[in-house]
Parts: sequence; structure tokens; C-alpha cells
Amino acid sequence: MTLENLQDGQFLVTLQAIVYNTETKKILIGLRKNDPNIEELSWTFIGGKAGSQDLEESLKKTVKEKTGLNIDIKQIIHAKTYPENRKIISIYFCTNCATEETQMHDFKELKWINPKDVTNYFMISIHPIVLEFLKKLE
Repeated sequence: MTLENLQDGQFLVTLQAIVYNTETKKILIGLRKNDPNIEELSWTFIGGKAGSQDLEESLKKTVKEKTGLNIDIKQIIHAKTYPENRKIISIYFCTNCATEETQMHDFKELKWINPKDVTNYFMISIHPIVLEFLKKLE
């Protein structure tokens, strides 16, 4: 489903993984090739559209397909719409992984960064609740 196909009152639900490595204390972000829904999107958390299965299983599958990583989902952090496009709802999950060995599939680049540095990369708004959560990871 794309944004163009949505009727009034319908939303595109995306799942976003804050992939955290507890040993290195870094999070994984990806440089997108393109996004048909948000032109300004460059660096992003790993995620995608919600699938038809359970949300957590859908997110695990998406992260595995896009990065090669197996993740453990710890908790939901926040859900939000974007000022750039109010028809998109994103649900943010805190996830852990045991390795930083990634395989790039849907991204130009994958990068492990310090959580506090996320605003140096992202071109879209990051909700204050998500930013506050990232500060606690340090």
C-alpha cells in the first residue's frame, strides 16, 4: 500500500527499530537510497511498512532482510506521525543485537553511531520522547 492509495482516515504504519548493541553502546542507522513518501529522508532507523503478521515478527523480518541482523525486541518506545506527512504513523521499538556484522540490502550505507549523534544524521524530525530515550542508552 502506498500513500496515494490511502483514503481519508487511513494511515501507512511503519515499524522502526532502534537497533542497539549493548557491548559497543552504539545504534545502527541506514542511509536510504530513496523514499517515495518522504523526499528529504536520508539517514533513518532500520524499519519499514508493517506486514500482515504480528508487529514484532514483522519488524524482526524486516531488519533481517535489510541488514542480516537477528534482533531481540525489548520494548515499544513511542508512536508518532510526522509533520512532513501526517498520513504516516511510525512505531519505534528498542531492539538489541549481539553483533555489528551487517549485510547491506536496501541502503546505500549502514553505520553504527553513538545514540547522542543521531541528530547529526537525520534530516526529518525526531520526536523528543525518542531523543530522550536515546540519551538514556549512553
